Amino acid sequence: MTSPVARPPLAVLTTRQITAVSVGVAVVLIGLKAFALGASGSVSILASLADSGLDLIASLATFYAVRWAARPHDATHRHGHGKAEAMAALVQAGLVFASAAFIGWEALMRIFDPYPVSGGSWAVGVVLISIVLTGGLVWLQTRALKASGSMAVSADRAHYAADLASSVVVLIGVVSGAYLGAPGLDAAAGLVVAVWLFWGALGVLREAGNQLLDREVPDADRIALTTAVLADPRVEGVHQLRTRMSGTRLLAQMHIDLDPALSFEASHTIVVEAERRILAAFPDAEVLIHADPRGARPAVPVSPWA
Repeated sequence: MTSPVARPPLAVLTTRQITAVSVGVAVVLIGLKAFALGASGSVSILASLADSGLDLIASLATFYAVRWAARPHDATHRHGHGKAEAMAALVQAGLVFASAAFIGWEALMRIFDPYPVSGGSWAVGVVLISIVLTGGLVWLQTRALKASGSMAVSADRAHYAADLASSVVVLIGVVSGAYLGAPGLDAAAGLVVAVWLFWGALGVLREAGNQLLDREVPDADRIALTTAVLADPRVEGVHQLRTRMSGTRLLAQMHIDLDPALSFEASHTIVVEAERRILAAFPDAEVLIHADPRGARPAVPVSPWA
C-alpha cells in the first residue's frame, strides 16, 4: 500500500527563495571580483573570480533543479522527480573540480613566476564585501535546509561555506602580496583555495552518488521506521526493510509479520495504521508495506542484508 505525500508547500517555497538569492549573490560577487582583478592582478582574486563564475552556473543548476524536484510524480516518473537535486549536486561537484584544477595550475605557475599585486586596497575591500555576502547567504541556506532538507540546497551551502573560508585565505594572500611584498604568498593562497575546493567537491560528489545509487538511509532512520511499525503489538516482526532517498523524500518498503488468523480486513487496517505512524515521523515519505502471515517463508531468496 502506497501513501505518497507531497513535499510541504513551505519547504518548496523556502528552497525556491534561497536558490534565487544564491543566483543573485553569485552575480554580484562576479561583478565585484572582476573589478578587483582588473585593479590588482592578484592570482588569489583570479582564483576567487573563477570560483564565483562556476558558483553562478552551479546556483542556476540548483535553481532549476529544486523546481523540477518539487513536481509531483506523473506517468513517466512514478517515484517523483526528487533525484533532480542529486543531479544538480553532481553538476556542482564537476564544476568545482574543474575550478580547483584551473586555480591550482594558475597558482603553481605564479609560485614559480611571481606576479606583483597592485591595487591592494580595492582588492581587500572587494574580498571583505564578498565575505559578508557569502556569510549571509550561508546563514540563510542553513535556515532553509532545516526547513526543507533539500540535498541541492545542502550541496549549494557546502559550496558557499567553502567559498567563505577560501575568501579568508584570499584576503591573506592579497594583503601579503600588496602590503608585505610577498607575491609568492598570494599564489600560495590560491593553491590553498584549490585544495579546499577539491575537498568540498569530493564531499558533494559522495553525497550525490549515494542518493543516485540508492544507498540505504542512516541506521537511525531505519530504527525509527521499525520502531514506528512495531509500536502496534499486533505487528510481530519486520523484515526485508529497504530504504532509499529521492531528493527529500524517503522511499521505504518492508514486510511485516501478522497473526495468520487475522482477517484480510483486519490486516489491511493494521498496515494502514503502521503507514500513518511512519508518516507522522517522516511526513514526506512514500511507504509500501506487505503483510505476511507469521512464519511464512518468502517466495524468492532474499539478500541476507534485507
